[in-house]
Amino acid sequence: MFSFGQINPSTEHFRDSINKWTIEAYVGQSKGIRPYSPGYFTSNPDKYAGDLRINHFNAGVRYMISPKFGFKLDLGFDKMSNNKKTLSLPFEVQTYTVGIQGVINVARLLNLEDYLGRFGILVHAGGTFSMTTPKMNTPIASYKGQTEDNGGIIFGVSPQYRITPKFSILADLTLQNNIRQHYTWDGALSADLSNLSGQLVSMSLGLSYSFGREKIHGDWAIIPDESMKRIEPLEKRIGEMETLMNDTDKDGVPDYLDTENNTTAGVAVDTKGRAIDLNGNGVPDELESYIENKYSTLNNGGNSLVLGDNNVYTNAQMKSMINGGYVNVFFDFDKSTITPGTISAINFLIKYLNANPTAKSDIIGYADAMGDKNYNMWLAETRATKVREMIVRSGIAPERLNLVVKGADNSVPKESKLARQLVRRVAFEVK
Repeated sequence: MFSFGQINPSTEHFRDSINKWTIEAYVGQSKGIRPYSPGYFTSNPDKYAGDLRINHFNAGVRYMISPKFGFKLDLGFDKMSNNKKTLSLPFEVQTYTVGIQGVINVARLLNLEDYLGRFGILVHAGGTFSMTTPKMNTPIASYKGQTEDNGGIIFGVSPQYRITPKFSILADLTLQNNIRQHYTWDGALSADLSNLSGQLVSMSLGLSYSFGREKIHGDWAIIPDESMKRIEPLEKRIGEMETLMNDTDKDGVPDYLDTENNTTAGVAVDTKGRAIDLNGNGVPDELESYIENKYSTLNNGGNSLVLGDNNVYTNAQMKSMINGGYVNVFFDFDKSTITPGTISAINFLIKYLNANPTAKSDIIGYADAMGDKNYNMWLAETRATKVREMIVRSGIAPERLNLVVKGADNSVPKESKLARQLVRRVAFEVK
């Protein structure tokens, strides 16, 4: 009677939708590799890695047409100038770039997401259109303010790390190759007009934000395995056969013969799995015996709660049952729906709170250990919130109900599907 809520074994599945849109912004350093006029350069030859200068800015929006492939549109700005600590002649050139690129989520493509965890790798490549403008005259020639339009190709690699459910930090290394560039990076016209190429490399750090209705960044969202989809009907049939022999409440009667498969563990049952209740008061005889031994009598007068025509329990008994873990609302895998079989657990708490107007209760949400930690916290919170809302709609003041989010319950073996059913729950603790 007190294992409230029906636990229905179901085929475990993954969420099949992701946030497809992502915005990104980067800042870092860029260097023109070639061409340069004689006497012009950006690097400090006295330092192996050169000098760190912030002269590269980029922002864009990305859309993933599938979990593995997408495209992005971005806008970049680069400012090349001489290092004042070197012997380079002075120069300054600014470049604006618009890029349209394809994006590959390498972690998903190579099926590495389970191993990488919060880490990920993106590869991007495509075409660019850029406008290069010298901002000062040089001794070689005067092209200040004259803009040249260039087209080119771009390739980059972006390792990333998810820092919150929807935010990630990225490091990006990109090589841009202009296939039509007559200006040198110091702002002069190339001496060799047949040289129609230029190269620019950038190294930057950035942030990305994945937006949409899902709680997890699209690059890390759990997606269905296509091979698992193909064999799912077969697994379902096998699972149904296994389920016939399951004994959810461990009373010795298989579920397919058990007409009451949520009896309290250890309570004697008949051949149909029903708790034995010879006196017909709605309480299993063994549980009634336990309560009588601990609390003297079920109907000891004073401070009692009437739950039905024949059932009378003291406040202490009800509180002990609630806080002792007898009263739980169970959920199916990856679900937060309150099913009809869970109403009895909620009603039990409501009756106690109505009979004790000063009492308060914690509404404690749990999930099993499958899936991402942050997602499990969200799922546990969603379950607890829905239970709390139902109790409030029954007339209990919201301030008497405290939401507690525990997340994944790791107290049972992760590989046991049956054990995981018992920890996908909302429990209560009255005070």
